[in-house]
Amino acid sequence: MRLCSIASGSSGNCIYVGSDTTHLLVDVGISKKKTEEGLKKLELSLEDVDGILITHEHADHIQGLGVILRKKEIPVYATADTIAEIMRTRSLGQFDTDLFHPIDADHKFSIKDIVVDPMHISHDAADPVAYRFKIDGHCAAIATDMGIYNDYTVECLKGMDILFLEANHDIRMLETGPYPYYLKKRILGERGHLSNEASGQLLTRILHDDIQAVMLAHLSKENNLPELAYETVRVEVTMADPDLCAKDIPLYVAKRSEPSDILCVGE
Repeated sequence: MRLCSIASGSSGNCIYVGSDTTHLLVDVGISKKKTEEGLKKLELSLEDVDGILITHEHADHIQGLGVILRKKEIPVYATADTIAEIMRTRSLGQFDTDLFHPIDADHKFSIKDIVVDPMHISHDAADPVAYRFKIDGHCAAIATDMGIYNDYTVECLKGMDILFLEANHDIRMLETGPYPYYLKKRILGERGHLSNEASGQLLTRILHDDIQAVMLAHLSKENNLPELAYETVRVEVTMADPDLCAKDIPLYVAKRSEPSDILCVGE
């Protein structure tokens, strides 16, 4: 199993998940050109993509979808309510609606050799989901755009070999930053985004000895810094378990507009 963040953040999100025979994209919130450039660095092209999984209908997750579907007829998977919102998004232009396949949270489905398991998340969208993947006994998850987490979230994310986890903002930067009050309230709300602190607190509940990599993702350009997210999450883990050496956690930060390192497990 291989995962790579092609782009991550409030300006656009696109993550690759694949095996030797199957190649998937989670969200296409960047241009077709940037998506193709990211795939090229993985020695792939849009011709190789077997499916696009959409987490929710916000622009930073779907803005490249229309152009891509007019280039190549790739199956698209999303919840029914998310699909309905995508169909209403005029900026995407025309595309073949028969390419869309409705899925449900907590109902697994397979795309070739990859088992996909959507899970509910709390975000201000129609019916957003995060995704878990299983290939040959190895598991990974992409969990961003969550205002809060609960015991259900924790149970869903336990036992992952690779985890992409939201660390969207530093609370102090957000509170003192230039965003208008209504937007700050939205981000800090239960259907907004996870702060660095909350991300670290969630991570402490799902860490295990055999985890291969944790990639902090969806960082805000205006309200966060990669170094700050990294250190805050490490501090939260250390505070929760002083016996755990936070420096030994395989922790990375997804880059905003260029591909991250490729994370592999089971190869």
